Amino acid sequence: MWRRALNLQLPRRRLIFSFSSSPEAETPSSLYSFLQPSLFSRRKNAPPSPPPPPPAPPPPLQTLTQELKTALESALHKSILAHDTDDAWKSFRALASHSSFPSKPLANSLVAHLSSFQDAHNLKRAFASAVYFIEKDPGLVEFGTVSALLESMRRAGAAAPAFALVKSMFKNRYFMPFELWGNLLVEICRENGQFVGFLRVFEESYRVALDEKLDFMRPNLAACNAALEGCCRHLESVADAEKVVETMSVLGVRPDESSFGFLAYLYALKGLEGKISELENLMGGFGLLNKRVFYSNLISGYVQVGNFESVVGTIMRSLRESSGEDAKFGEETFSEIVKGFLKNGSGKELARLIVEAQKLEAAETEADRSVGYGIVNACINLGLSDKAHSILDEMNIQGGSVGLGVYVPILRSYCKEHRTAEATQLVMDISSSGLQLDMGTYDALIEASMSSQDFQSAFSLFRDLRDARIRELKGSYLTIMTGLMENHRPELMAAFLDEVVEDPRIEVGTHDWNSIIHAFCKAGRLEDARRTFRRMVFLQYEPNAQTYLSLINGYVTAEKYFSVLLLWNEIRRKFVSADIEKGIKFDHSLVDAFLYALVKGGFFDAVMQVVEKSQEMKIFVDKWRYKQAFMENHKKLKVNKLRKRNHRKMEALIAFKNWAGLNA
Repeated sequence: MWRRALNLQLPRRRLIFSFSSSPEAETPSSLYSFLQPSLFSRRKNAPPSPPPPPPAPPPPLQTLTQELKTALESALHKSILAHDTDDAWKSFRALASHSSFPSKPLANSLVAHLSSFQDAHNLKRAFASAVYFIEKDPGLVEFGTVSALLESMRRAGAAAPAFALVKSMFKNRYFMPFELWGNLLVEICRENGQFVGFLRVFEESYRVALDEKLDFMRPNLAACNAALEGCCRHLESVADAEKVVETMSVLGVRPDESSFGFLAYLYALKGLEGKISELENLMGGFGLLNKRVFYSNLISGYVQVGNFESVVGTIMRSLRESSGEDAKFGEETFSEIVKGFLKNGSGKELARLIVEAQKLEAAETEADRSVGYGIVNACINLGLSDKAHSILDEMNIQGGSVGLGVYVPILRSYCKEHRTAEATQLVMDISSSGLQLDMGTYDALIEASMSSQDFQSAFSLFRDLRDARIRELKGSYLTIMTGLMENHRPELMAAFLDEVVEDPRIEVGTHDWNSIIHAFCKAGRLEDARRTFRRMVFLQYEPNAQTYLSLINGYVTAEKYFSVLLLWNEIRRKFVSADIEKGIKFDHSLVDAFLYALVKGGFFDAVMQVVEKSQEMKIFVDKWRYKQAFMENHKKLKVNKLRKRNHRKMEALIAFKNWAGLNA
């Protein structure tokens, strides 16, 4: 069926390939002589160098006796063990100069040692020595050694030497199972785009397998597909591609989705609609039901020749079949579509394509699997986010229903580019259209807005998030509060907290108010801190030790010790009413802060009240700090003067000095 559909006669005979590419340069008879370094690197255009001086006459060769050969092999072995590559190479060259070679284990050790390096110089040596051994005695080199050398060439991207090595193997009847070298050569050809060189090796392997009746040399499906890819996508030759198909039939290699895909690309490129229909029928005969690869290649071929009507038709047909499974194209396909349409100035046609595709897509199609998402995401990946937005606008003009799949990639792009104001406006449009974004998208946009210090956009997004009735708001709430704290914007923190404080989905606690109070105090905005404190108490959030510590430290920095006295009186009233148990932990830190501030302010009556309370609660107090504060601020304060003016202050001062040990 595979052969009949392509109108080919398939006698089981050797095929004579005649690829349309220019013939490759013949491999030199002695590759190991390095007379053609272009095998490993491109020849650069360099100015002609002056002719070299005539070489000195070579010294007469020493006769290779068995004793000398043994000595050279011993030196070679020791150099390999010592990883002395240069000496090992000298020993090998000495043997080669006498047209001799080492023992089989030593020969394989040398090639393996040289192959283990990734630099071009030692790969040249490995290549040269392997070819030399194969020419001298094919039985010298083990299959594993050749496979390791080809793998090193693959990693180094050395395609030409790999092809030359395989050709040398064929020339010297060194027949190695295809599976040990063929797949490596396929990888080398794909990674380096060297399909033309691979085609000639493919042809020779096929010829050897038939002529020598060696089934283990037959190319496999991967090799046949690589040959097809070369003919279809690089040579763009129908005749050569169909010769590969004929070869597959002779070899009994069953085609897969990729085989049909390469042919679909070529036939679309050449406008062979009849052959495309035959391919589709054949796919069913082979039981290949998933046509995604087939359609992707068809689209690629149509785009290449600017047949956009067929591109649209192929996408629509894929959506009608298999519940749209065949339309889940990859990023590469969508990128080709976008580049092709935009190059042709068909942005409006892209919008129309998305609108028409949405009519055929199943309602349960995931947003990121839709045609709209694929096209818009391709625009984003190509750096055309503005063009993506214009496609969205064009869809609205055409009266299309813009789904989330179209919006999401644009939002992600704006988020990545920190274009948060535009992203926020787009979110408003999405919400007004009745669509709802997921929590992750909101979180990412809010985080991007905070990173860009676009606080108004973050607030707008959070309001929209609240209106969307999403239950989990804590993550975005914390992102905003943390960002405002890091950017020293306590006034925005206070306004934001005031806005959300009554939302039951957000667990506002005393620590949130403390963060704002602390930020205000740190900025020296004590009146704002006091106002926030009063608001906190009014809303029945109980201040704790941290609340008072922030206020005390702020007042001390500003030398507003009377405000500290007012705070102490407030706490003292709570002690009296037993409200202290509600939230304040009267610990060492709070005692220390009050004592230090009150001593500096000269409120010794309050100082002794704090001392009394600390003794009652068995809180240890280090008196040295308060002695120092007294000496710095009240060293010249005289008890006699106080006795005349205020007897109570005098008693408090005496009590403090006695407690602190200052009377001595």
